[in-house]
Amino acid sequence: MKFTQATLDKVESIIEENGYVIRYEKGTFQSGYCILQAKKVVVLNKFFQTEGRINTLIDLMPQLNINFDALTLESQKLYSEIIQSVVPVEAE
Repeated sequence: MKFTQATLDKVESIIEENGYVIRYEKGTFQSGYCILQAKKVVVLNKFFQTEGRINTLIDLMPQLNINFDALTLESQKLYSEIIQSVVPVEAE
């Protein structure tokens, strides 16, 4: 996966298509992000570069309530790729 603004936009759209709001703010985040589940708000450290933003959002995806059926076809494909790379498949 390339760490470009276009990739960041695609990753953000997966989260936003499920009703989450992504905000980039200044703060003292221990992990670089904060999730407000009840309000569906994801707050990321605004000082992250593009690569850090992409990696953080990808790391967060398994924790969010993403409805696969609510995604566009393009987002479904990218989401599947991301989840497969983040969640290792158990060996039989």
